[in-house]
Amino acid sequence: MHPQHHTLFIDYCAFFNGNQDFFECHEVLEEYWKDIAPGDKKHPLVGYVQLATGFYHWRRDNYTGAERMLEKAFSNFQHNIGHNFFNEIDYDKLLIQLSDALAAVQMGKSFQAFQLPLSPTLRQLTHARIQLLPISDSNYLLHKHMLRDRSHILAERQENKHRKSRRQ
Repeated sequence: MHPQHHTLFIDYCAFFNGNQDFFECHEVLEEYWKDIAPGDKKHPLVGYVQLATGFYHWRRDNYTGAERMLEKAFSNFQHNIGHNFFNEIDYDKLLIQLSDALAAVQMGKSFQAFQLPLSPTLRQLTHARIQLLPISDSNYLLHKHMLRDRSHILAERQENKHRKSRRQ
């Protein structure tokens, strides 16, 4: 099986191209990345996560966060040219779309998503998954990060701070 035909990558594409739930894009692809390339911050899956995160920030009018994430995604994708995680995506078109989105963010333009340029096979797999997605209102998608239990994330951050302070 091609790695872009994995269920979690298909879910990412469906959330991205379907209901534009960029928060879920981040969640499912981070899980896939941790499974196949944990700790490899230059892996192309990280770039896809950064792309979705940048769009999430842009939709929320966080232009600084959006610009930073989209720049990281662009750099990641350029670094990984020829990687098999671009076999089922039109790499050149993706970079053009991302560059255009980054320019729009830098000019302070309103959020405007694009569709991932999928191969016919990946498009078919993604379309089947899109049909199963729930319809979400824009307000829910806008504030989704505030609706989840973040206690484990905050505890982990606190532990990291504690470890750093002990080393100093």
